[in-house]
Amino acid sequence: MVAFRPGSGVLGTLRHAVRLIAAAAAVRLYLGNFLENDSVFQAQSMLSNSPWQSMFYLGWFILSLILVSRRLHLYSPIQLRNTLHDQRLTIQACFTAGLLLCGALYIARGQMVSRGVVVLTVIFTAILLSARRLAWRATVYRRYERGMETRNILVVGTGRVGQALRHHIESIRHLGFTFKGFVHVPGYDSDGLTESTDVLGTIDEVLELARKHFVDEIFLAAPCERVLVKRLVHQAREAGVDIRVVPDLYDGLAWNSPIEYVGQFPTIPLHRGQVPVLGMVLKRMLDIAASSVALVFLSPLLLAIAIAVRTDTRGPIFYLSERIGKKGRVFRCIKFRTMVPDAERRRAEVLHMNERDSVLFKITNDPRITRMGSFLRKYSLDELPQLVNVLRGDMSMVGPRPPIASEVKRYELGHLRRLDVVPGITGLWQVQARQDPSFDSYISLDTAYIENWSLWLDIKILVRTVGVVITGTGT
Repeated sequence: MVAFRPGSGVLGTLRHAVRLIAAAAAVRLYLGNFLENDSVFQAQSMLSNSPWQSMFYLGWFILSLILVSRRLHLYSPIQLRNTLHDQRLTIQACFTAGLLLCGALYIARGQMVSRGVVVLTVIFTAILLSARRLAWRATVYRRYERGMETRNILVVGTGRVGQALRHHIESIRHLGFTFKGFVHVPGYDSDGLTESTDVLGTIDEVLELARKHFVDEIFLAAPCERVLVKRLVHQAREAGVDIRVVPDLYDGLAWNSPIEYVGQFPTIPLHRGQVPVLGMVLKRMLDIAASSVALVFLSPLLLAIAIAVRTDTRGPIFYLSERIGKKGRVFRCIKFRTMVPDAERRRAEVLHMNERDSVLFKITNDPRITRMGSFLRKYSLDELPQLVNVLRGDMSMVGPRPPIASEVKRYELGHLRRLDVVPGITGLWQVQARQDPSFDSYISLDTAYIENWSLWLDIKILVRTVGVVITGTGT
């Protein structure tokens, strides 16, 4: 038995053509009777004094609708889509075909075809096809309820998955399937056999059972060996029987999950975190706007600081440090130089003076800091060039501070959580516990920011940062 698929093949094409021609004729009659003097409809319609031209455009619309409908899989069995999804795809197909018709009119310079007629034809066609699909769906469902034109199925596997599949099919009749029985797979069906009357035979007899019970489709609901599945698919193909696999992954976690294709590979998502896409877009817009405005208005101050750094001590104006950003990405962080040029080489000399615990390294009266550098650090002015990093997307206005590679190497697994987001110029730790030497406090505040992030939280941190900078709590 082969399931009837409405709207497929030549018959479906002719039905579409008849419906569309009828809709176009109805539109023309309506326009002729009521809109003869309307300026929108003064041009001729698709059923005007040039019948061949009209038939060409109408034929193109019909062909476009058929091709788009086939592309959207509207000719596949209706039970594979719910009603709302089916209606949405139908309307999408009609309006896409309408756009293709408009493109043809533009290329062929069809000025004599009324725009109003085109619009109404598309709208009326969408309404008629939607109504037709609703009526046809109701008709098919009634036939399925009476057991007409359903597809007979065998379920390979008498375990938990097979039982659940059988219950699902029998409880939802409009799926169009009739359960014929189970096929036992020795060695795999150990989690509960059904009654003997439900088990028709073993996997070795599956094709004979399919012919005997006029089976249209076989559902594999047991983890059979790869060689066995390949042989079964080959035999089913020769016998003209369809075959499906019901995935039983990770104790049923894949049930009710959609199939998603990664290139050519079908995948079943078991979990997907909720990413606040809109919030991330707004955060990036805020970063671009704030950094751009700040760079423009602070440009005189930036120039003055650059001159002061250059005249204070010899060496470069900017300090470029490789930092670890989101997901471990390495970028060059820009700061005004606040230390002597050979500060990195002299780091080992001052390690014993470290005032922070664990991974962090901070010295209040670091001998390597220049006189101008001390002032810049006190008011966090050395961080201003990082506005360029924000504009480039390496950093954000608000976020965890970007660590250096040597710090990340000493991170424990839980500490890497702070690298899940884009680092920032300022953050929760900077406005709440900047003088706290505890590394655990540093990590906990960054983690709290990540887990409770919102655009409003970013704005509050930015406002509080202004107060921190003015009071000069930096070191």
